[in-house]
Amino acid sequence: MSLAGGAVLLCSVVILRAEGRLWICACGRFSIWAGEVCSANNSQQFLDPYSFTHVLHGFLYAWLAMLLLSRQKVSRQFWFALALGSLWEVFENSDFVINRYRTETAALGYQGDTIVNSMGDILCCLAGFMIARRLGWRRSVLVFLGIELILLVWIRDSLLLEIIMLVHPVSFLKTWQLCR
Repeated sequence: MSLAGGAVLLCSVVILRAEGRLWICACGRFSIWAGEVCSANNSQQFLDPYSFTHVLHGFLYAWLAMLLLSRQKVSRQFWFALALGSLWEVFENSDFVINRYRTETAALGYQGDTIVNSMGDILCCLAGFMIARRLGWRRSVLVFLGIELILLVWIRDSLLLEIIMLVHPVSFLKTWQLCR
């Protein structure tokens, strides 16, 4: 299973690089954490506030695995989450999604993630998967909602708002989310 997981990550890196994603921030500096959402470092360093939305992706994948793969070993469910998380990172960094973020959300200057940030996002997704598995349905739903609320207050965004804004943008939400 670990060999397959490594292959999935390697394929993700190759595809992201082919899409034109930089390895690290164009500033040439690597950092573990970039905490300012309204900066050029957002989605460029290993972790940022949006990493928490990827933890929530892991919760969603865990719930999906519990529904669809309940008879499978946890290791297979984990591989399922890794595959979905990696696919999302590749899709999220496609020109289509990047342009959608730029035009329909408050992420006006969004350039896409660096490869380092995408790997951090995938690891956060896997951490979220493990947390949700350990907590079970009820407690993980409460934690999910708690993280959503914290993100709304902290960065004026969340996984659910990202989905809404990508699928059916709401102008007053976009205005509320704009950096000041």
